[in-house]
Amino acid sequence: MDNLFDYAEACLHNADIAEKLALTHEAKARFCRGELSLASLHPPADIGRILFPAQPQLLPPRLVPNRKLTQPGGVGAFFHAIAHIEFMAVYLAWDILYRFRGLPDAFYQDWLTVADEEAQHFELICQHLAGLGLAYGDLSAHGGLWDHAKDTAGDVLARLALVPRCMEARGLDVTPGIISKFKQMGDAASAALLGRILADEVGHVERGSYWFKWCCLQQGLDPESHYQQMLKQYYQGGRPKGPFNREMRIIAGFSDTELDWLEDSSQ
Repeated sequence: MDNLFDYAEACLHNADIAEKLALTHEAKARFCRGELSLASLHPPADIGRILFPAQPQLLPPRLVPNRKLTQPGGVGAFFHAIAHIEFMAVYLAWDILYRFRGLPDAFYQDWLTVADEEAQHFELICQHLAGLGLAYGDLSAHGGLWDHAKDTAGDVLARLALVPRCMEARGLDVTPGIISKFKQMGDAASAALLGRILADEVGHVERGSYWFKWCCLQQGLDPESHYQQMLKQYYQGGRPKGPFNREMRIIAGFSDTELDWLEDSSQ
């Protein structure tokens, strides 16, 4: 393969986890060496063709068992859930790269970098899970994460608003508190792993903010009001709930106006 979109198809249309991770790292390395073309030779296949592994079993959110960290098996269940989020994030990064064509080369470079970092996160969490006696797929997982991709498959602005600037940004809000809990429990390894992931996720959300604003300006749209419109249209309930980590979201490209609206609408 000498085309980045061919790598994207190979990753999205193949359920094998090990091969997907290897191809992601290979594509990143080859792109950095200037070996991959960005020529769009044929349109993206329908999002319904994307394949996922047979395990874990995907359930509606309300049916996924919710265990506290202090309960037996709670830490393992927590990291299995995080592994699933990171694994789906690999798909999401590849899909935004694959599905939306005609954008600047830097757009594709950014989301390939995100895919590679999400794959690294997944691998690190799987190593951590092994120390807890678990493997990815041993427990059930949240089945709703991919719905946002399907809902926004026809609109890059909706995808950017819903995935990096809503779902992924939520991690900036909640992860610092979870890191503090692990530190209080004396689990330095878990805290350090989450800290490493959080540092990368700030950059992922920032890239989502950058490209959302860039695409809005190209279409003559006001980014702040259009962000509100996208969430009202695509986010279930129309309004994400707080509290919001204002400091981290500012670093990740949110404006004070956006954060004021989020905080007001979440009351």
